[in-house]
Order: sequence, then C-alpha cells, then structure tokens
Amino acid sequence: MFRLYDSLLSGNCWKVRILLSQLSLEYERITLDLVRGDTQQPDFERISRFSRVPTLVLEDGRSIVESGAILMHLAEGTRFLPGDRLARTEVLSWLFFEQADLQKAIAFPRVYNLRGQASQMAGEIAYRQKDGYSALQKLENWIGSRDWLVGNGYTIADIAVFAYVSLAAEGGYQMERYPGILRWLDGVRSTDGWVPLIEGTTPSR
Repeated sequence: MFRLYDSLLSGNCWKVRILLSQLSLEYERITLDLVRGDTQQPDFERISRFSRVPTLVLEDGRSIVESGAILMHLAEGTRFLPGDRLARTEVLSWLFFEQADLQKAIAFPRVYNLRGQASQMAGEIAYRQKDGYSALQKLENWIGSRDWLVGNGYTIADIAVFAYVSLAAEGGYQMERYPGILRWLDGVRSTDGWVPLIEGTTPSR
C-alpha cells in the first residue's frame, strides 16, 4: 500500500489526495504538523530529500517527492495523462506554470490570512498578489473558452492548477473577476472521485 506524508491545509498535498481518490488507490495517510517541525525530523528527512510534503512512499519502499512528480508517476498509463507526446508536454507546462507563477503567489497571502497576520504582512501580500493576479489573468484567458486545460479531457494539469487557485479567495484574491476560472473550478469539483481539502466539508467558491 502507498504511504502519503502530507499536511492538513497544503494545496500541494491536496492534489495528490484528489488523484489517489480518482484512481481508487488505497493508501495510508500520515499527516504532519509543519509548525511543530515534523518535516525536519531525521526519520522523515531520510525518506524526503527536500524535507517537505507531499512525499509518497511506494510499496517497495522508494519515495517520490514534489507534487508534480507524484502526479506524473501515479497518472502514468491512465486517462489522467495523455499518451500523445505533445499533449503530455502541455500537461507538464501547466505543472511548471502552476508552481512558478501561481503556487507561492497564492499560498503566501493565504497563510498570512489564515494565521491572522494579514495586517502586518500587507506589503508582502500586495507584492505576491501583483504576480498572482497576472498569472490568474493568463489562466482566465486560456480557460475562458475551454472546459479543460489540455485537449478535451480532464488531466492532472487540471488537478495541479485547481488546488491553489480554488483556495485563492482565502488569500484575499477577488475571484469574481474570473468567471471562466470559476466555471472551470466547478467542473473539477464535479469530477468523479474528487475530494475536498478537508473531508466532510462542503467546498465554497
């Protein structure tokens, strides 16, 4: 059985749980406390070379780190990763874009808001949001006339980009600016096997 090391509120970890659920794969979930420093413990550092979550330990004991790499590994040979070479490359481009342009721009303001630090971190939030709004507009321009990010089907590109974009409002982003994105987010939520960030909760826009 797979073993997934994650944290409760991480969008990167959420991506992996969505795909594991949609693939109907059983796994053991080990939720770490990042504030307590669980990822810095020697036992975890031995299996996660970057000392961060998510980390997926395979049945043979080998581990995979970084959410995009985990998604690629799990999706290989499934409908979530196209067989066509160009389409696969497009999937990769979205995984890279999400990490480079969206993830930190959304995650940092969100963390500051969740921790009640928005006032003292207002300058940092504004700095991050400037880049974030630019990236969100690029996503809106693309998805506005499409159902999915790559081709005509739902792929790990959609899962990867969905996670933090769906949480952007928690970081103070005005998501009503992006009707195409909101429609697409609803489409991802409606896919079979999708799971919310925190199980037992109802997602909100």
